[in-house]
Amino acid sequence: MSPSSQPAPVHRLKADFFRVLGHPARVRILELLRDEDERTVGDLQRALGLDSSGTSQHLAALRRHGVLESRRAGTSVYYRVRDPRVFQLLEVARQLLSAQLEASRELLDELAEPAGRVGP
Repeated sequence: MSPSSQPAPVHRLKADFFRVLGHPARVRILELLRDEDERTVGDLQRALGLDSSGTSQHLAALRRHGVLESRRAGTSVYYRVRDPRVFQLLEVARQLLSAQLEASRELLDELAEPAGRVGP
């Protein structure tokens, strides 16, 4: 088996997955789809405030990586999240960020205390 035909290491696949999620518009698309099971391209475009080209590029990237799936109904294309565990991933990210911000807030509170004051 030649090196180019070997499967990608798992850490590279994970990095690629996180990279596709690494754009604010893509995270917002997932949040919008968490709130409603599926949405049309036009609905997502309006909610994102992007042009149709930008919205389509983000949707295509998420679909290519297996995060989204689509269906056509007449002239409309609907998108939905393929695996709801992606919402768990977003929730864990929110929890991590909240913990980091709380730690920063506590540090700022300590720094704001008058010099020389010890304890509560």
